Amino acid sequence: MMCGRNGSSVHGLTGKPLLYFTSVFVSLGVFLFGYDQGVMSGIITGPYFKDYFNQPTRAQIGTMVAILEVGAFVSSLIVGRVGDIIGRRKTILYGAIIFVTGGALQTFTTGMGSLIFGRIIAGVGVGALSTIVPVYQSEISPPHNRGQLACIEFTGNIVGYASSVWVDYFCSFIESNYSWRLPLFMQCIMGTLLAVGSLVISESPRWLLDNDHDEEGMIVLANLHGGGDIHNERARDEFREIKGNVLIMRAEGERSYTEMWNRYRRRLLIAMSSQAFAQLNGINVISYYAPMVFEQAGWVGRDAILMTGINGIVYVLSTIPPWYLMDKWGRRPILLSGAIVMSLALSAISYFIYIDVHYTPRMVVIFVVIYNAFFGYSWGPVPWLYPPEIMPLSIRAKGASLSTATNWAFNWLVGEMTPILQDWIKWRLYLVHAFFCAVSFVLVYFVYPETKGVQLEDMDAIFGDQTVAPTPTTARQSLLHPSRGGSPAPSFDFETADSKRSGSASRSKNNQGVAGWFGGFFAKSEYESGGNYRRLDEGDEV
Repeated sequence: MMCGRNGSSVHGLTGKPLLYFTSVFVSLGVFLFGYDQGVMSGIITGPYFKDYFNQPTRAQIGTMVAILEVGAFVSSLIVGRVGDIIGRRKTILYGAIIFVTGGALQTFTTGMGSLIFGRIIAGVGVGALSTIVPVYQSEISPPHNRGQLACIEFTGNIVGYASSVWVDYFCSFIESNYSWRLPLFMQCIMGTLLAVGSLVISESPRWLLDNDHDEEGMIVLANLHGGGDIHNERARDEFREIKGNVLIMRAEGERSYTEMWNRYRRRLLIAMSSQAFAQLNGINVISYYAPMVFEQAGWVGRDAILMTGINGIVYVLSTIPPWYLMDKWGRRPILLSGAIVMSLALSAISYFIYIDVHYTPRMVVIFVVIYNAFFGYSWGPVPWLYPPEIMPLSIRAKGASLSTATNWAFNWLVGEMTPILQDWIKWRLYLVHAFFCAVSFVLVYFVYPETKGVQLEDMDAIFGDQTVAPTPTTARQSLLHPSRGGSPAPSFDFETADSKRSGSASRSKNNQGVAGWFGGFFAKSEYESGGNYRRLDEGDEV
């Protein structure tokens, strides 16, 4: 493991062991996200919870559950800028502390008002973590297994959700208010572990190089990709690639939200739409209200929570195949296949609730499990991988911030409306989400590019928005921060990359017909030049 910003290794952990350990550990951040989403699902059906809050209506239950998204939405809009200023590691630390505070307020609540306030505060922490952890994850991962590491991170999210359901189930046997206070208290324990751990993980190497901590960045890259050897060729190639991109972005001075929208509009719309459809496809109808769904189908009381727990186990297992498939099949085939099966499963749930026969409860459980499994394999992990993956370094935190805010906005909408719609349109609710699954299939098929195995710094070639800023060798020192006496990469030689231009041109020829219509909606900018730089000499000092 690495200690502090300088990235010094501890216990000799470097290379893949360090990469996987760090990835699994920061997954605690999304574990908290999943736990907080699921913990209310079992609590709201408990008799002691209902009695303590004077038999809340469905609208009040919807508010208690969905108010988390209000805090998450606000913080996810802010945390992109915060992450750029103070770094990824400190943002994870502060997000965990805020989350623990919100968990404590919920645990020791004295009424609905304080519970709702605690949910909002916890939401602020969840919004920060759900934004910055995927960014951190993408920035420490090599391109050939970036998808795998992001999927491991998402598994942490679903383990959090499944854990909350089983904690709810076992605590339902407690004959007191501890039956719902203890599950809420578990948030504090997990949040504390993440806060303590964030003090010892390294900072993102890309953030370090973007802020001219070149020596520290080189050390972190060596630990992650070069076995701790700062002269390792792979680590030095990675350094040159990242630092060269930093210098180009700095020359352009492109940092504002307005310029981000004008130049990277297509990337932003893809990132935001992926997160929107992750919610519109219906997952939180199940995640937040699975016991209610099962009660609607005929399961009663604790049995409904038990069915939710079984569903949670399958949900966790479904997130494991993408570890191996994401970087082999690619993002598009996984999203497309998931959308088809999810649409069919939701339609089946709607049908069996409509006919309401003796085997309806069993069939609803089967198709809820199928739906959850295919969401966990597809629309669960990919929308968290895609946004930080396709955004350039200069706007990565901001772009991830906007896409995550989109997730929380639609998350709130689904969470708030589901109890009301279950009463109002009943079985038709699941057809609505089946329709959105079909729409998401069309969108991915015509608009989303494949990013499997592409270096983060090479995404501009896919989207056709390469830099137009010249970065000559003679201008190199003026681009470096004035406080730096030197750099681990003292010389760069950028020249036009004709191959990138030709790749963009060949793609534009196919932008016709229906695909062209969708592509026009997600219009992209026409930036046509890129750059290469020459090899770092073996004898350079670091």
